Amino acid sequence: MCPVHLGPGHIIRSMPAPVVAVLHGDQTGEELLREALRLLEPGVLGVQVETRDFDLSLEARRRSRNRCVLDAAKALRELGFGIKAATVTPEGSGDVGSPNAILRKEIDGRVIVRTGRRMPGVMRVARLHAPISVIRMAVDDAYGAREWREGHDLDEWAFRTEKISRRTCRIVADYAFRHARRIEAKVFGGPKFTVSPVYEGMFKEELDAAAARNPDVRYEPHLIDATYALLLATTGEALVIPALNRDGDTLSDLVMQMFGTIAGAESTLLAFDDEGAVEVAMTEAPHGTAPALEGKNLANPTAMILAVASLLSYMKGEDARRASRAIYEATLEAVSDGVRTADLGGQASTSDFTSEVIRRVKTKVDVWSALADIER
Repeated sequence: MCPVHLGPGHIIRSMPAPVVAVLHGDQTGEELLREALRLLEPGVLGVQVETRDFDLSLEARRRSRNRCVLDAAKALRELGFGIKAATVTPEGSGDVGSPNAILRKEIDGRVIVRTGRRMPGVMRVARLHAPISVIRMAVDDAYGAREWREGHDLDEWAFRTEKISRRTCRIVADYAFRHARRIEAKVFGGPKFTVSPVYEGMFKEELDAAAARNPDVRYEPHLIDATYALLLATTGEALVIPALNRDGDTLSDLVMQMFGTIAGAESTLLAFDDEGAVEVAMTEAPHGTAPALEGKNLANPTAMILAVASLLSYMKGEDARRASRAIYEATLEAVSDGVRTADLGGQASTSDFTSEVIRRVKTKVDVWSALADIER
């Protein structure tokens, strides 16, 4: 089943209807996924999307010793599309560990994209207006590093061996510039190459080379510490920030919260072919499982709803792209009109907010379809 490329960051599959691997999770994460999947029910979007379910709950992972995660990863490689609920990562080296780490390794996911965007009426830091995307290296760096200790008492030393590859650095750098071109942003920030000219310097070299290959995209490099400081003084220009794995992890959480809530944006994991085109896209909410909210119908489903919208943007045809836009617009319009969950100062329940988004999406799809008929 060969991929056909629509352009930077988009793929289609030669099949009658896209099939999405649905990766179920834990606690409130699973509840939010089920709410978001209501958008894929027949009659909502005007597009046909099939699903294939995989249980990645902690119980299932322990029972199968992560066989279920490997099965899900295989399906992601075959189908090209996936959406995942938040899952519990247990403590302890003898347990099943993080399913996200396994999925990234098995599908060769190299990039995680998280975009903070203005939520109408939601208090935010500074004068943020335009979106800020963090293009995070999804593998290597501090994650999966070999660690050990030597010595005793106050003479005990802790060591860690980290690594990054030029291939991954180049993929992250190139995608950052492609993404910046798509959202009309500038590439901003970078690694602390002055302190680490060999390790972090490799990433800086690839960013500079990508800038030379993309002279039409603005490039404003800064050290990572300056990037944090300058973000708090931003005047609202659209930014794309490429980052190492550890830097991107912390930076993306900050960016989400600068826009008022970590529940207001989706996270997308991307794998690429040898030509640099997206081969697998898996979306999810960037927040955790929120066990304190489980069963209360109070959690904010926005990030999970937008995960559906993001996934649709990678699918074939104008209908899928139109459906994606309908979800984005309907979600932000609902918030703007005061339909909000408690974390944003509103009174809507999880299911009520989702129902309102679905109502608005249906209206948009119907209106746009009628306008298309007129145009023909």
